[in-house]
Amino acid sequence: MTSEQTPAGTSPSWRFYAATGAAVAATAVVGGKAVDADSVWYKTLDKPSWQPPGWAFGVVWTPLYASVAWAAGRALAKSRGPARRRLVTDLATDLALNAGWNLAFFGLRSPSAGVAGTLALDAANVRLLRTVAQVDKAAGRALVPYTVWCGFATALNASIARRHSAGRRSCP
Repeated sequence: MTSEQTPAGTSPSWRFYAATGAAVAATAVVGGKAVDADSVWYKTLDKPSWQPPGWAFGVVWTPLYASVAWAAGRALAKSRGPARRRLVTDLATDLALNAGWNLAFFGLRSPSAGVAGTLALDAANVRLLRTVAQVDKAAGRALVPYTVWCGFATALNASIARRHSAGRRSCP
């Protein structure tokens, strides 16, 4: 069976890639609308010296989002029945939490809410990676950089939240 052929009654695999690409793009748009790195609030946050420069986030997130879309599309094309439904659920949960972090951190202007959101995202990332890897090992490996980067983001967010916890410095 070639990559363009599929079992009877199923759609060509490109549809899975298109769907996951659209879902990831929607996540990026929704999450991106909440980000305001030029706001006075964000600029005055006490950030650790190891925070990457602002331009690095776009450079990093673009291929990470592409890898999520590719890995999920590949796994969905190879899965059926309950495994496919679990993948869809895990991907939807992960993407909702991904966009939700931006809304929690920037929208609420709350590093603490951001920590809660990113911890939930980390757990969802591990679950998504495991679910995808059960269907396709290569697709699972493609999610490792995304999972690692989000772990780094958790450490960064936690550092900012600690710097702005009660008794230290309030967020403007």
